[in-house]
Amino acid sequence: MTLMTPAPIDQQEDEEMLVPHSDLAENNHQPMEVAAPAEAPNPADNQPVDDPPPSRFTWRIDGFARLNTKKLYSETFVVGGYKWRVLVFPKGNNVDYLSMYLDVADSASLPYGWSRYAQFSLGVINQIHNKYTVRKDTQHQFNARESDWGFTSFMPLGELYDATRGYLVHDTLIVEAEVIVRRVVDYWTYDSKKETGYVGLKNQGATCYMNSLLQTLYHIPYFRKAVYHMPTTENDMPSASIPLALQSLFYKLQYSDSSVATKELTKSFGWDTYDSFMQHDVQELNRVLCEKLEDKMKGTVVEGTIQKLFEGHHMNYIECINVDYKSTRKESFYDLQLDVKGCRDVYASFDKYVEVERLEGDNKYHAEQYGLQDAKKGVLFIDFPPVLQLQLKRFEYDFMRDTMVKINDRYEFPLQLDLDREDGKYLSPDADRSVRNLYTLHSVLVHSGGVHGGHYYAFIRPTLSDQWYKFDDERVTKEDIKRALEEQYGGEEELPPTNPGFNNTPFKFTKYSNAYMLVYIRESDKDKIICDVDEKDIAEHLRERLKKEQEEKEHKKKEKAEAHLYTIIKVARDEDLAEQIGKDIYFDLVDHDKVKSFRIQKQMPFNIFKEEVAKEFGVPVQFQRFWLWAKRQNHTYRPNRPLMPAEETQSVGQLREVSNKVPNAELKLFLEVELGLDMHPIAPPDKSKEDILLFFKLYDPEKGELRYVGRLFVKGTGKPAEILTKLNEMAGYSPDQEIELYEEIKFEPNVMCEPVDKKVTFRASQLEDGDILCFQKSFPTENGEQFSYPDVPSFLEYVHNRQIVHFRSLEKPKEDDFSLEMSKLYTYDDVVERVAQQLGLDDPSKIRLTSHNCYSQQPKPHPIKYRGVDHLSDMLVHYNQSSDILYYEVLDIPLPELQGLKTLKVAFHHATKDEVVIHTIRLPKQSTVGDVLSDLKTKVELSDPNAELRLLEVFYHKIYKIFPLNEKIENINDQYWTLRAEEIPEEEKSLGQTDRLIHVYHFTKDTSQTQTQIQNFGEPFFLVIHEGETLAEIKVRVQKKLQVPDEEFAKWRFAFLSLGRPEYLQDHDVVSNRFQRRDVYGAWEQYLGLEHSDTAPKRAYAANQNRHTFEKPVKIYN
Repeated sequence: MTLMTPAPIDQQEDEEMLVPHSDLAENNHQPMEVAAPAEAPNPADNQPVDDPPPSRFTWRIDGFARLNTKKLYSETFVVGGYKWRVLVFPKGNNVDYLSMYLDVADSASLPYGWSRYAQFSLGVINQIHNKYTVRKDTQHQFNARESDWGFTSFMPLGELYDATRGYLVHDTLIVEAEVIVRRVVDYWTYDSKKETGYVGLKNQGATCYMNSLLQTLYHIPYFRKAVYHMPTTENDMPSASIPLALQSLFYKLQYSDSSVATKELTKSFGWDTYDSFMQHDVQELNRVLCEKLEDKMKGTVVEGTIQKLFEGHHMNYIECINVDYKSTRKESFYDLQLDVKGCRDVYASFDKYVEVERLEGDNKYHAEQYGLQDAKKGVLFIDFPPVLQLQLKRFEYDFMRDTMVKINDRYEFPLQLDLDREDGKYLSPDADRSVRNLYTLHSVLVHSGGVHGGHYYAFIRPTLSDQWYKFDDERVTKEDIKRALEEQYGGEEELPPTNPGFNNTPFKFTKYSNAYMLVYIRESDKDKIICDVDEKDIAEHLRERLKKEQEEKEHKKKEKAEAHLYTIIKVARDEDLAEQIGKDIYFDLVDHDKVKSFRIQKQMPFNIFKEEVAKEFGVPVQFQRFWLWAKRQNHTYRPNRPLMPAEETQSVGQLREVSNKVPNAELKLFLEVELGLDMHPIAPPDKSKEDILLFFKLYDPEKGELRYVGRLFVKGTGKPAEILTKLNEMAGYSPDQEIELYEEIKFEPNVMCEPVDKKVTFRASQLEDGDILCFQKSFPTENGEQFSYPDVPSFLEYVHNRQIVHFRSLEKPKEDDFSLEMSKLYTYDDVVERVAQQLGLDDPSKIRLTSHNCYSQQPKPHPIKYRGVDHLSDMLVHYNQSSDILYYEVLDIPLPELQGLKTLKVAFHHATKDEVVIHTIRLPKQSTVGDVLSDLKTKVELSDPNAELRLLEVFYHKIYKIFPLNEKIENINDQYWTLRAEEIPEEEKSLGQTDRLIHVYHFTKDTSQTQTQIQNFGEPFFLVIHEGETLAEIKVRVQKKLQVPDEEFAKWRFAFLSLGRPEYLQDHDVVSNRFQRRDVYGAWEQYLGLEHSDTAPKRAYAANQNRHTFEKPVKIYN
């Protein structure tokens, strides 16, 4: 472990991946795949304070791929006087990503109410190419409830374990944590509007990239005015109309006092929440949004605004040198993409943009009439737009590494940009030279983080004054010019030594926050563009709509503020029970959220409240009797007792306190109303202790229906037999119809519904006020079998356990394929049988199911084993969450058979042809490597029928192992390294005593790093070398084996490499002398290296494509 003092970490949040770590099964945090963190203080925005120095902790984890643990903690390290440690989940915290968090090491023993704030970054070091190190920064207020914080989706496991990527080398992972403990600043009291006059935008997941762009567009007043003038009507819905949603958003940004939500706008794009939680490309979003608006503006008073503001033109030309021929093509642009790599500033990028390319030699230009000609080719600008959007190419595709990388190089941009410089070197001959192309900087959009995600914010000066503002989601702060410009150039920063006088080198660190988009406004157009926008620019219906919204908001706010003066009374009546039972609910009597509620001042006497009820329901006060509800020990909720006359004289507030021990709870009542023969209310009957109020539900097995039929008072000493005639009347049956009675006792966690003996008294059957009796016609036993659910208990059991399950094909995990109604009690066999039936499949054992991960909204990585769970309910549960989605796949062989087999992907390298074919080998788990090779022989073309095969483990272009033929295949892992099969060459079978079998690898040197890095590539192989053999002799054999043309082979260099250090060999060197030591750890660490450039095309196959790592392009659907 090393502990160093590095530079401060750039401000950065990665909301879309930030979650408090939750080991789900062990605690009740609700981790979300995507969750915006609580906004933390930004110390840089407040007055400077003395913070403890930052520190860096490095953790080497050996044997990483073979770790067999769910989570792993590092040693403890101390920063700012506090103890910290890093927590990793090597196989992901229920996701297919490495999960990594910073944890307060001693949180369990800290005093009550402890809290600390830290900015930190976590990184996985790329041990071959430091520039591909994955680093993510964030900040968090740590406390007892959230004592760890970090990234559930830090980086895809497929990438981490990919042998070609350089994160795992010799099965060692290096993790780095940089931590700065900050003084806790009270963030919550900060008011953006009050401090700056502007408000921010709420982040709805991973939408900070969109927020920074919207703020930039909003602060171009001419653009905002045009949006306001787009025709919309009061009948439009913002969630279905981009113009209206954008008008609404801009209006709120202009007039609201607090941060504004973007949900309506993203809905109008046709984005579901899944889209919102994916970080899209900002440049792409900018283009798509502008194209949409341009389209919607057609045929309106603001048609052409987008072109007027953002459109410029350039000319592509090709001009012949020796003949008089020139070809030109005019093109328009809305933004310009400028190179960052290799350019020190914006001017250098423009120089590169208009650089002249010579077409000569093999690359001559074919000119009409003149044939092939030497020519020059380039681009010049015809005109620039009033608002110039410059996209800086911070993200590039690296062909060597076959991946996207972020360019964090230093790149400067001026406050004033003169595109007429050096006598208009960027302008074409057709350009109008009377237009002065002098631009002033309006906004700087910043990306903070790496290629895998990060945080976006913007520095804007809305009126082009000297005052800059930082728009960071909900928070707006005043900033100085240095923060907006110089600090966003990127590059490296140096932290001076902490102990001057000691010989410790300054620590350099890369700044991960830097500008990726610049907006400039032409000086001559600025008065027109930075124009006044006021209420009269906003349509009347829009003002009305937003005023109404504001009033509703104020009303809710007022209600909230006055809530302590009021109580809510919910009154349930017979009508509610009849309406709900059998439709919305089956158990208990009523859903209180769906009954009439009254908001009543607490000091109002209950008797006065009864007058309100009389007005509402038309029941005179003297005919109302109210019952209090009570929650029973078995979790049912029933009317318990009528209010006493003395209680009715009390205030509503006092009564609520009597009925509820919970503060601020609602008062729930049942209104008993008796109806006379004319169906008008009459006085309720007197109730003695002997009278019991029972509620009745009727079940019809033929229709499978349950409904409420009424209530009755019965005497405790009476018997059910005495009320059968009355019940038949309530059901509409003949008076002598035989009926069965059951008591509905409870339904959580299991249904309890028992027969009631008609000959035993109600009291003896332990019936009391509020109990529910269900009844049905009696059927002879043989008749009952014709119904799915012949009696009340079986029907209630069915209702309690029924579940609609949405099935999706594993190949299309986002689309519902079909839905089936099932019981949660279905066994594994019941479920697969129903699915097979649905798919028209004869053999249900060929169905394999996979559960749903509720947090990532993806299939779980491992399928359900054959009969691996007892019931459907077990398939649908994911920790403390329950889902209704299952994924299915149809196998070619039955699942039990497949589970007894081990499936391996083997890459077979043909001995004479330059081809590699991937074969899937499926054999019983107890098989050996010898069995794999025998099976492979039947599938491949051999150079000789008697050829012998061997199986190798290839990791990161090195051979780590030749598998013994008797090794069992059950423990072989083909997920992270390649299994390669090949013929054993004849010369290797007859090795002499002094012959050696050595490893030969291809390599290049990467000199772009501070120290030279060796990078292996291509296919490694073995070579037999003989004693005394020189390099010149060996080269002849290598060239023949690899069939390299002479011209190319002449450029190759040969070296002996030990532990990554090359020692170049001359033709006369005796190679076997270098390979004398036998005690080297891992033979792959000493090899003969062939140094040449990697010109081979990347192979199209990859044995393990992680099925969840994909990124959708930005689409706006409406």
